[in-house]
Amino acid sequence: MLPARHRLRERTDFTTAVRGPGASRAGGRLIVVHANRTDARAELPPRVGFVVSKAVGNAVVRNLTKRRLRASVATRLGGIPAGMDVVVRANPAAATATWDELDLAVARQLDKACRR
Repeated sequence: MLPARHRLRERTDFTTAVRGPGASRAGGRLIVVHANRTDARAELPPRVGFVVSKAVGNAVVRNLTKRRLRASVATRLGGIPAGMDVVVRANPAAATATWDELDLAVARQLDKACRR
């Protein structure tokens, strides 16, 4: 589980991270990562949120996918710049991906989205 200060919770924060001014996006077959940095949060720790829709599978599959994504992102929190809000969205293919494939996708897409 991510520490509370690193969790994105409010709907408006999700919307700003995905569609706000300066938002960047990097996507692949398994996941899409949206990132946005705001001046108001410049010195605060990064926050991460997850979106796993019903298209991914039933509740058991969605929860498993979300836990895997959360674990992968938790190991990379130190690499996310301060003040950054990140939303990780799972595509349906993420449900059948192995841990290694999902972890590699998170590493690649997170790096691309945060660099833009």
